[in-house]
Order: sequence, then structure tokens, then C-alpha cells
Amino acid sequence: MTTTENWLFYDSLSQLPAPQNPKIRLYNAEQVLSWEPVSPSNGSGPVVYQVQFKYTTSTKWSNVNNDPEGVNCMKITATECNFTKTNISKGFPLHFNVSLRVRAELEERVSPWVTVPWFQHYRNVTIGPPENIWVTPGEGSLIVRLSPPFDIHDSMVVFQYYVHYWEKAGIQQVKGPFMTNSIVLNALKPLRVYCLRVQAWLLWTKPNISRPGHLSNISCSKTMEDASTKLQQVILIAMGTFLLLLAMAGACLFMVLKYRGLVKYWFQSPPSIPVQIEEYLKDPAQPILEVLDKDSSPKEEACDSVSVVLFPEKEEEGVLQSTLKESIDLVHEPAGRGLS
Repeated sequence: MTTTENWLFYDSLSQLPAPQNPKIRLYNAEQVLSWEPVSPSNGSGPVVYQVQFKYTTSTKWSNVNNDPEGVNCMKITATECNFTKTNISKGFPLHFNVSLRVRAELEERVSPWVTVPWFQHYRNVTIGPPENIWVTPGEGSLIVRLSPPFDIHDSMVVFQYYVHYWEKAGIQQVKGPFMTNSIVLNALKPLRVYCLRVQAWLLWTKPNISRPGHLSNISCSKTMEDASTKLQQVILIAMGTFLLLLAMAGACLFMVLKYRGLVKYWFQSPPSIPVQIEEYLKDPAQPILEVLDKDSSPKEEACDSVSVVLFPEKEEEGVLQSTLKESIDLVHEPAGRGLS
């Protein structure tokens, strides 16, 4: 075996397979480099990994060892390196162009470097939906409050919001852009159910780059009645009450006219006890019978006499007329005289 062949054979034994499928995850504020694990053909120790970075303004690769990124990815056993900014000093600046590479190590053996294409967070990030969406019904309106997908510490970068809304079973409409975290949807129909979704757009003003975000989940709310609807309801209630009272008055009048005899009977005063009996009930010692006899003694009545004139041609009726006269006088004669 020649010297060159010996060197190639020794070199193939000394190298590890390179990590496969390295990729950078940029979601909201997340910056995570991951790769597939390396399985060595032989060796006693665990495989460890080393990550390096460089900016496009530099030609030198630097180790990720807590300076200046606040992250340590030197000789790690995990298959990912997390650069997510939890504070201002950690992670890569979001507007920098960054390139990463990773390799595997096992004892004295190392793998080739695998490079990840450069990325710029604001340019390549995937933006999620706005968070903490809260919908409050208003008078013919909806008030939407939300939080941005992630915090931004850059005056050149802002979030814009678009609201996709529709009346239930209606046509979808879009309003925006809104620059604040409190959005008011006006001119909606009162007492109707509206559904909406909110989308955030990241706007990087200096290079004029915008990135659309994912839509939020659907939220549905019912608008409240406005002033005109309240006035209409008051008028309708007043008219309904008036018509009801008018109908009741008409019905009562009809019943009174139809059953007036019965109504008169119901409302007439009950028969009263005679005064003498009422006094006797109050004072049983009173001689009630004498009082009644005294009050019920017959009084003399005025009588009128009736005369019968007889004509000669009717002499045969004279006896009958005379008898009739005597009978009439006897009836009208005072009762006192009859008792004496």
C-alpha cells in the first residue's frame, strides 16, 4: 500500500459523519439551530457538537461560547443551539446577517463542518398571530385589544394589524392597517353576531421590508344596541302598552254593555235591616213589640164619596147602581170607624 493510500485510509477512519439537515428556526423571537444526531461506527465516548458563527461583514468564524451572544454551544451533546433573545444581551441582533456552521466531535475524531445559509431575522422570520386577543362588544361596534406576537426593541421596526371580520354567514371584510393595540370596528349593525380574525404584519421601515403573519383564531361576539335602537324599542314598548290598554278598555266596555243587568245586580246595595230591629239588636231591653204595634197602627185615611146619577130610561139598573155605591162607600170608610 502506498503512502497516499495509507493517508487516505487513516483519514477516513479519523473522520466522523457530518451532522445532517441543519436548519435554523425563526419563529417570532425564536432563533434555534438544530440538526440530526451523528451515529459513529465505533468509539467509546459520546458524540459532542460545536457551533460557530460569523456576520457577513466579517470573514472570521467565531465559537459560540457565551461571548458576545450569551449562548454556549461548545462541546454540547444536544442536537440544537438556542439563540433566542430572552434579553437585549442574548442572541444575535435581529437586523444582522448571520451565518452558522456545526460539526461533530468524538475523542480525537471530528466531522466536516456543515454550514447553514446566512439569515436575517427580520427578513426571514415567520410571524405568528397576535396574542391575548380580547373582544369587547360596544354600541354598534366591537373593541379589539391584543398584544404583539413578540416584543421589538428597534425603532425602525413596527407591527401593523389588519382585522378580517364578517357578520355571521356574511361576506368577509378587512380593515387596517392599525398601528395601536386597541382597535375599534365602527358602523356595525346593532344586536348582530360578528366574527373576526386578526393578522399582524412586521414592517421594517429602513429597507422597506414587510412580513405577513399568521391569522389568529376566530372570535365571535354580539354587538350591543345603539342609541337609535334603544329609542325604537322605547317607542315600540310605549305603543304596545297603549294599544294593550286600549284593547282592555274596549273589552271591558263591551262586557258592561252586554251584561249590564248582571253588573247592576252585582253592584246594588244589599237589603238593610229595619231601624227598629237594628236598635233592638243593639239594646235588647227595648220594648220592640210595642214600638212595632205603635208604628203599625192604622191611620185614618181620607175617603172620597162617589155618587151615581140615575136616568129614567135606566130605572131597571137602579138597584144595581145603588148597591155598587154602597159597596164603594164601605170600602173607603175609615178603618178606625170599623173597629169601634
